[in-house]
Amino acid sequence: MTLTVCMIAKNESEVISRSVKCAMAVADSVIVVDTGSTDGTKEIAEKLGAEVYDFEWCDDFAAARNYSFSLAESDYIMWLDADDVISDEDVVLIKRIVEDGGFDVAMLIYKSGGLKYYRERILRRSMNFVWEGAVHEVITPRGQIKYFPATIEHRKQKPTDPLRNLLIYQKQIARGAKLDARQKFYYGRELFYNRMYSQSVVVLKEFLNGDGWAQNKAEACRVLYYSYVAVGDRQNALLSLVRSFMYVKPRAQDCCLIANEFFSDGENKLAEYWYLAALRSREDEQDGGFVDERYSGFVPCISLCVLYDRLGDYNKAYAWNERAGRYCPDDASYLNNKRYLSSKLNGEIK
Repeated sequence: MTLTVCMIAKNESEVISRSVKCAMAVADSVIVVDTGSTDGTKEIAEKLGAEVYDFEWCDDFAAARNYSFSLAESDYIMWLDADDVISDEDVVLIKRIVEDGGFDVAMLIYKSGGLKYYRERILRRSMNFVWEGAVHEVITPRGQIKYFPATIEHRKQKPTDPLRNLLIYQKQIARGAKLDARQKFYYGRELFYNRMYSQSVVVLKEFLNGDGWAQNKAEACRVLYYSYVAVGDRQNALLSLVRSFMYVKPRAQDCCLIANEFFSDGENKLAEYWYLAALRSREDEQDGGFVDERYSGFVPCISLCVLYDRLGDYNKAYAWNERAGRYCPDDASYLNNKRYLSSKLNGEIK
């Protein structure tokens, strides 16, 4: 089975060599579609052996990706972003996945910062998959779908223009386009990112009252929480988190956020309950939702340490801090807590 890696890029000279080298390591051919670089991105990619094509930018990421897919002639197509990287171990695994074949869509893990989730990553070319969405573009998986543990890591070197995606949506709306449910969710999130909290609340509440994927609805509830917190409406903030349980089982991050609200109000027993609920939560990485592993381990443990310190139970506080340290042994909070609690216990703990 043959594989082509398709990428789109614009002014990525700082990172393009890294991603192209990873692509060359797993694929028979690499296609880079450039959407208007002026910094030497194209030349770098060409020198590394990639086929480089121009695409006139039209405020539509899906259109650019579909063009890149149209240029491939292999059995399978894999997509990468210009700031994605693949470890040597995962290069071997991906090559084996393609060699074995037997799937139409290979779902691989995508890591970005503290988040990880599965995405449609390798696709059978003959299935004619189509990217949809001018922003936050996606392919709807169909056919024989298989999940694999190989990981693509998103290592962003420079911040994205916070207005870029929002302006694309607003241009679409100004032209009379009607956003589908998924795009409405992402539009509401972009409004939040740009601190347009009131508008974000309106859009996300409208999204929740319509059709939409359960995972997106749960995430929308969390964005609503942060929007309400930003404008000082703690009651609706908490209710938004609780509403997320209508769509998916309680996620660790939401449990921690609920616990934080009770902790702020001095409701220690309720805070303890929800931090423990976060620890009991078992995230299903294959359900498509974003998973931040810190909230199912380190965050509730370090929070319980702080809670028991407030209560004056330094032995329990120390024990929870040690448990937090098993997740993040080099974290400054854990190390500072260890020194502080050791002194509180008068040197009894070595």
